[in-house]
Amino acid sequence: MAKSAREQLARLLGGTGPVGSFSARLSAPAGLIGLEVSGVGPVRLPLRAPVAKKLIAVARPAKFGRGEETLADASVRDTWELTPDQFTLDGPSWPTLLGNALEYFRAELALPRGSRLRAEPHSMLIYGKGQFFLPHQDSEKDDAMVGTLVVSLPSAHTGGELIIEHAGASAAYRASKDELTFVAFYADCRHEVTPVTSGYRHTLTFNLLADAAPPATEVGPAIESARCLTEHFSTPATPRYGGPDLAPPNRLVFLLDHEYTQRGLDWNRLKGADVERAALLRAAAERAGCETVLALAEVKETWDALPDGDDPWNDYNDYYEDEDEDEADRFDAADEAREDYQLNELIDDEITLDWWTGQDGTGGEPVSLQVHDYEVCAATPNASLTPYQSEYEGYMGNYGNTLDRWYRRAAVVVWPRERAFAARAEAGSGWALREIRSRVDAGDLAGARSAAESLAPFWGQLEAEAGLLTEALDAAEAVNAAGTAAMLLEPFHAGLLAREHADGLAAVAGLYGEDWTRSVIGGWFGSERHHHRTGLSEWVGSTLPGLHGALCTAGSPEVARLLASDVWRWLAGEFVQWSNIAQSDIRRAQLENLSTPLARLLEAVDDNLRDGITETLRAYADTVLECLMPALRLAHARGTAGLGPLARDCAQRLGRIAATPPRGADDWSISWTGCGCALCDRLGAFLGSRTQRVHEWPLAKDGRRHIHSRIDAAELPVRHQTRRQGRPYTLVLAKTDKLFTGPANVRAKAAADLAWLTAALGTV
Repeated sequence: MAKSAREQLARLLGGTGPVGSFSARLSAPAGLIGLEVSGVGPVRLPLRAPVAKKLIAVARPAKFGRGEETLADASVRDTWELTPDQFTLDGPSWPTLLGNALEYFRAELALPRGSRLRAEPHSMLIYGKGQFFLPHQDSEKDDAMVGTLVVSLPSAHTGGELIIEHAGASAAYRASKDELTFVAFYADCRHEVTPVTSGYRHTLTFNLLADAAPPATEVGPAIESARCLTEHFSTPATPRYGGPDLAPPNRLVFLLDHEYTQRGLDWNRLKGADVERAALLRAAAERAGCETVLALAEVKETWDALPDGDDPWNDYNDYYEDEDEDEADRFDAADEAREDYQLNELIDDEITLDWWTGQDGTGGEPVSLQVHDYEVCAATPNASLTPYQSEYEGYMGNYGNTLDRWYRRAAVVVWPRERAFAARAEAGSGWALREIRSRVDAGDLAGARSAAESLAPFWGQLEAEAGLLTEALDAAEAVNAAGTAAMLLEPFHAGLLAREHADGLAAVAGLYGEDWTRSVIGGWFGSERHHHRTGLSEWVGSTLPGLHGALCTAGSPEVARLLASDVWRWLAGEFVQWSNIAQSDIRRAQLENLSTPLARLLEAVDDNLRDGITETLRAYADTVLECLMPALRLAHARGTAGLGPLARDCAQRLGRIAATPPRGADDWSISWTGCGCALCDRLGAFLGSRTQRVHEWPLAKDGRRHIHSRIDAAELPVRHQTRRQGRPYTLVLAKTDKLFTGPANVRAKAAADLAWLTAALGTV
């Protein structure tokens, strides 16, 4: 099978020139350095135990960083530390020695040609017997910091090895008894100091900072790489798991090997293999008519995996239904202690870009862009790197053993210059909207429209934010093209509208007309993915009246009417859904939840729509009173005008209910219609009897379950119990006093509500 352009590009970039190492070592005579410590005086090398004890006397326990905190915990880092103001390095040969060492390390670590390394003193460390530093990763304390330099001072000791790991490889370094030992490594390498077993280990640590180098000119096989880019951006994308081909990708994301901070992400501060690969990719992009930025990526991979040593055909030990709790805890602890896993098959991966720079590599902005697998390219696979977090999930019965791994990698992002706007916009919709407005303001209306139209393939799938709506309305007005403007507003929904959007909404409505506005607003209410029922209720209750008034003030009462009409259309659908629910508790709660949005809608609408609402509500069953009465109370308290017709309709309903004659004391009949089966017919006969209060019914389990469900669903005033004697058991049905008290309570509540209506609104 022919290799894809991405695979060819990964091969080309993986085969670039010298890539250096993640760490390097250098030795030098001890006499080339002079050391003086405050409170101790000049220190002669090699260091002896008595001097080590004097140094410890003026030192302090070393701390370490965890996130934003600086902690002291001897179970993580156990060593003594002196700060740079406590010691002085001198001697006539020291500057030359350090300068030569830094140039050596610049070449060994493959930093950009022409860059210059500087060493900034950080600390002096003394490790006694049993002291250590667990595996950790140094934080980049300066924008220019690329690594760490450790200078081990000669002393007699055992243990205390410096072990450095990166991308699955490791290197161990021991200090000398007689010479200075220099070790330099990249800041994103994990490293540790093993426990000292005898004597004292002494080191000086430095932050390695790289001054900017001029960008490389022509590097590597740029022509072939440019051909790969052209092919990638012109070939339809193929989904990993099959399906029809997609449009050609808008971008290529090449993952680099090292980690970088936002501050340290710069073309001139790349490390190791990243230097040559990024330079080659930039040169190829220039040839192919593309633009490049640097980005930070968060990568998650899910693997089918087993801990090393497990038998994949013997999983009965991983699952015990009746396992002793202590035994289960031991299994869990064992799983957590394991660090090595056999990776079998990649199940899924997710790559998200969360930061990128400007094209010149400076500045930067947060983004949020999920990258598709057919857009990603890497010379070094993630599995060859060390994840910063792993989670193993053993066999759960429904799926196999999985291992989730998370990585942080930098990336070079490439896109065709003619598609640059869409490629950037997909990660930063606010930027895109501002850019459209900016182009119009600069007199480039055609360019602004073209840019906006390029968003159409993905714009409707964006998760809209309230903060972008003002900019979207502004851009929609600026393009002066009805279809494009509607597309720009498509991702939003009614629940994002606020008073501050009134002017912008009025402006686009005035520009594009009532039919266009009706279509856009209808779309904001029409899609279930745009809003949840509770969210829309809260929006109507808190925002609609103020927005309605602001639109009228802005000279767009017709837009206010359209909004109110769509709100009523939504509310009417809710009434249809909930007013006919038989379960009274559910129905009452849902209808009461609609009372606030109904009251606020009545506050906002004009007389015509208010009359239409009242007329529609007249057709609903009397259960709608469970919404109308709390809505009228709220509307009356807020001084809402025009409530008379709705109040009169409610008064008529309440009057009928309150005037309903009470049930005769000897009438135990219940009107009910079942599903038409023989069991329901027999139940109906019992319910319809005026005199029969108890019915004993020998009935098998399925029949009892059916009768139970019918009684409960209709909330019939009938108690049902099973007498578990004989075969089949006997279902005992008994009508309850709720048959009388329930209607009496309903009449009393109706009379009370009617009295309030008469007193508050003068309704008779």
